[in-house]
Amino acid sequence: MNFIRNKVGQLAGKQILDIGCATGELAFQLAQSGARVTGMDLNEDLLQQAKKNKAHPDCTFLVGNMLDLEKYFATCQFDAVLCFGNTLVHLEHKEQIRQMFQGVYSVLQPGGYFLIQILNYDYIFKEQITELPIIESENIKFIRKYKFGNHSDNLIFQTHLFIKPKLQEISNETQLLALKSKDLKDLLNQANFAEIEFYSNFKMDSFGGNHLPLVLICRK
Repeated sequence: MNFIRNKVGQLAGKQILDIGCATGELAFQLAQSGARVTGMDLNEDLLQQAKKNKAHPDCTFLVGNMLDLEKYFATCQFDAVLCFGNTLVHLEHKEQIRQMFQGVYSVLQPGGYFLIQILNYDYIFKEQITELPIIESENIKFIRKYKFGNHSDNLIFQTHLFIKPKLQEISNETQLLALKSKDLKDLLNQANFAEIEFYSNFKMDSFGGNHLPLVLICRK
């Protein structure tokens, strides 16, 4: 929230699109701060949780594909578009990334901000990182691993979620598009975005080196 305010400014009255909103936590917090928020995701189960648990009069949740933004929204509708949580790399190839960026550019107002957070695949590939830090609490243990393939633009993301009270294990495997910082900058330039800035976290520390997050700010 501090990161968003730092760039977008006062949130009251701002129109914000949260792409990959999942269960709606961020969208709800933005609405609580006075923004008018649209949260969009492809996962209907997560959106049902958002509608049930994070309902707010200034927050709308929509099932939608981030490749089709111009179908859902008007030109120059939003003051800011957010895409956090490594959502972007679930697209299949760079042409889809370019298409998505063009859609964001269309629905942003002039001077509007596009804020992105993915992982730092420059670092992950350079150091061949095969496992992310384990997330563990009283109720869950979440193991995340990478498997490198033959193509430098893709990797396999394997997850194992242990739900301790139920003695339940849920495993999943998906292919991710490993976007490097240069790829992102080139594709954003092609979509006519300006003022492209990279950071290593939401505190806006310098980008580069051995850190997992990649945070990016650009402007229409």
